[in-house]
Order: sequence, then C-alpha cells, then structure tokens
Amino acid sequence: MPLVTTTEMFKKAYEGGYAIGAFNVNNMEIIQGIVEAAKEEKAPLILQVSAGARKYAKPVYLKKMVEAAIEDSGLPICLHLDHGDSFELCKDSIDGGFTSVMIDASHHAFEENIKITSEVVKYAHDRGVVVEAELGRLAGIEDAVNVSEKDAAFTDPDQVQEFVERTGVDSLAIAIGTSHGAYKFKPGTKPQLRFDILEEVGKRLPGFPIVLHGASSVPQEYVEIINKFGGNMPNAIGIPEEMLRKAASMAVCKINIDSDLRMAVTATLRQYFAEHPEHFDPRQYLGPAREAVKKIVKHKLVNVLGCNGKA
Repeated sequence: MPLVTTTEMFKKAYEGGYAIGAFNVNNMEIIQGIVEAAKEEKAPLILQVSAGARKYAKPVYLKKMVEAAIEDSGLPICLHLDHGDSFELCKDSIDGGFTSVMIDASHHAFEENIKITSEVVKYAHDRGVVVEAELGRLAGIEDAVNVSEKDAAFTDPDQVQEFVERTGVDSLAIAIGTSHGAYKFKPGTKPQLRFDILEEVGKRLPGFPIVLHGASSVPQEYVEIINKFGGNMPNAIGIPEEMLRKAASMAVCKINIDSDLRMAVTATLRQYFAEHPEHFDPRQYLGPAREAVKKIVKHKLVNVLGCNGKA
C-alpha cells in the first residue's frame, strides 16, 4: 500500500464524529511506537514532520521509515509536513513524496495569507497532494513555532468561508484556545476551548475538515518523573481530554499530538539512566522509550480521538 492523502480519512472522520491523530515523528523509535499502537487499535494515521525534524533526520530517511511502517502494518498512513512556513519548504516536501503539506502563513495579513496559501494549493493539487492552512494564531512555543500571547488571535468565523473558497485549501487549522507546547496556561487558570467559534465555523463550512494544533494534554506523571530525576519543570497544564473528544465529535477531523510524545520519551530516558547508569547500549534505553510512546498513543487513539477500529 502506498502513502495516502487525508481526503478519505477526513470524510469518514467527519461523518463518524471522530478525529485522526497527527503524530509528530523525529526518529525510528517514535515511528515504531506510534505505528505499533495504531496497528493494535486498527487506526488510520497521519505521521507529520516539522521543519525541525526535517533538519534533524532528513526527509528522505523519515519518508523511507514511514514507507517501512506501511509495509509492516498495512495501515493507511499519510505523510504530512507540519507548519511549513514558505512555498519553497512545501514544494520541497511535495517533490520529496509527502502526500500532505501544511502552509502556515497565519502570521501574515489575511490577503497575503490567501495569496501564499493559494500558490501552495495550486502546486500541490497539480501533483495529487492535499493542503492544510491556518487562520488565526495559536500562542505558545513548540519546535520552530513561537507566538507570544499578545500576538495570538482567535479565528474569525466571518473569514473562514472566503478563505477556503479563494484558496481551495483541503483542511483548515483554527485557533479556539489551544496553545503550542506542554505549558500553556498560567497557574490558577482553567483551560477553555471556544466551542462557539468551532460551532460557527462548522456552520459556515458544512462537511469541511477542521484541524486543532496545540492540543497536548501531558500526563502529570511524566512531569513528576522528569523532576524526580533532576528536572525542573512546572506542572503541565494541557487541554482537558474531554474537551478534545468533544471537538472531535464536531467538525474537528485532525488533532495534532507532539508534546505528549516528547515528554513520554524524556521521562522514560531520565528514569532509565538513573536506575541503570551502567548501561550504554542504545537498544536498552530506546526500547522502553518506544514502549512509552506506544502506551500514550494507544490512549489517545481510543480515549481522545475515537479513531480506533477505523482503519
């Protein structure tokens, strides 16, 4: 089975009231942990690569490992560029065999966002590749994304229909209160998602797939493990999972998951080295890290996304 696009995935997800997990990948063990979980739960997958991951592992290595995952699992898997910030980066990913790209021109004014997104859409659609864009800006820091609270902005429902019609984009990431990174909110505050905005966007774009970025909800156990073995991390206040499940039952067809995986790997490695300082074989410590990724992905597939059994 070759790499697939998200077109059929999103159609089924919208009609079925669930979301597809878009998991960021950086190396073999993370890919294996995600795919093993999805294979056991019979779930479709989006494996996505950030600009930082491209530099770290090289796109060709990541693509070949994802192709190996398809051969090993038989799952429908889409290879997606996460937060492409230029036409050139999107073009390079498309030319390199990615089946989906995100052009994030949300930091530009509305008309410029439309112009840049339209250029990517034309190039991608001519080659059978689908495109995600972003309207509105999420606060937070994650990989190459860094948006201050003062620069964050909710998506304006009055703009979404015009944006989609003029660009021809295939899915749209919106800002309704999520935030990039594991540490999103000030102590004492309660995370809230603007379901009124999501509902209104759904009315303006019936049947159209919506995407949530910055939707991590890191288990506190990982923070505690990291801090137990020398870390100095604040409590991770993420998006409550029941809110994400509600969003997935509405117009949201894709939910990005990254910080959860990073924290699972980091906590596992810190604990392993503290308990086994004599070990030096990477297989000895990367194996447990892979299992930690698998565990959290299985939880997300079943309890948050609802896409288990949908492959």
